[in-house]
Amino acid sequence: MIYLDYNATTPHDPEVIEAMRPYLEHDFGNPSSTHAFGERPRRAVAAARRAVAELIGAGAEEVVFTGGGTESNNYAVIGAARARRGEGNHVITSAIEHPAVLEPCAALAREGFEVTRLPVDKHGLVSSAEVEAALRPDTVLISVMHANNEIGTVQPIAEIAAVAHAHGALMHTDAAQSLGKIPVDVDELGVDLLTVAGHKLYAPKGVGALYLRSGVTLENLVHGGGQEGGRRPGTENVLEIAGLGAACAVAKRDLERNAEVMRTTRDLLHERLAVSAELRLNGHPEKRLPNTLNVSLRGVDAGALLAALRDRVAASAGSACHADAVAASPVIRALGVADDWAMGTVRFSTGKFTTKEEIERAAELILNAR
Repeated sequence: MIYLDYNATTPHDPEVIEAMRPYLEHDFGNPSSTHAFGERPRRAVAAARRAVAELIGAGAEEVVFTGGGTESNNYAVIGAARARRGEGNHVITSAIEHPAVLEPCAALAREGFEVTRLPVDKHGLVSSAEVEAALRPDTVLISVMHANNEIGTVQPIAEIAAVAHAHGALMHTDAAQSLGKIPVDVDELGVDLLTVAGHKLYAPKGVGALYLRSGVTLENLVHGGGQEGGRRPGTENVLEIAGLGAACAVAKRDLERNAEVMRTTRDLLHERLAVSAELRLNGHPEKRLPNTLNVSLRGVDAGALLAALRDRVAASAGSACHADAVAASPVIRALGVADDWAMGTVRFSTGKFTTKEEIERAAELILNAR
């Protein structure tokens, strides 16, 4: 079985497993405990916080651990909008955001906020000029993802953030897909809030983080004790937080090498498929994650193709979050892809463990299954 669905989730890195082992086997203490059993877990949480911060160029005190990317997005979008309700009730996002952003925006709309969803161009790019045109005096937040999970297009976040700040709005970006694949620095991006998802980064599912720039206040979504500086109460998930910290340290150390492996295998797959099939590349040809290959095959049923490959090649028709849907992905629709192409859309995403030999075999299997 060849795994080409790394954008859906990643396997655990061996170093991540080793980092978690002590907190599974014997260091079970509550990190809030003042006795000896809490000391090692407390140090593990602090070390992981530093590792996450170092990966994104933040201060450790600006990192809040969460239960995953979805919670981080909810906390950023809903928490920021509610905290600034007295200043306005308008939020801007894009038409191709992950549901973990679009649904919180929909929840805000039910509370009386106005939400503007910006269109994208044929490559999936959000225009900073369109952002500026959509801004209003009552705009309190802009949320645009750093890189799209389906097509891999990398957005001009620094430009959009500059526009947001010039008008007094906060800037949030969902960086779940970009971390570990391309450089991510919160100061270079100019963001106030940034989402981290562990399981996209070779860490466990069920753990994530939110970067919260010093001085930015959010309304809490969860109420309880004083953990995470009172921003996210609940006893810390030490086991998985330690894993996330290790994953971030590995990602920082191996970023260039891993990106090259991903880019090489992605491009090799594209080359092999293009030789014998009529393909349409979805996403920006250059401003794209190094691991993501989203292609449409004219007249092919993507669902049937993936069913034929089920026990041999793992990939996604659109995004994994919409895997049961019959209709073409909303992201592909937003690009203006015609029906005869859209229904044949498949996302292949390589990872740091993908080999050239796997790609050669996968290409053969895919072409034979059309």
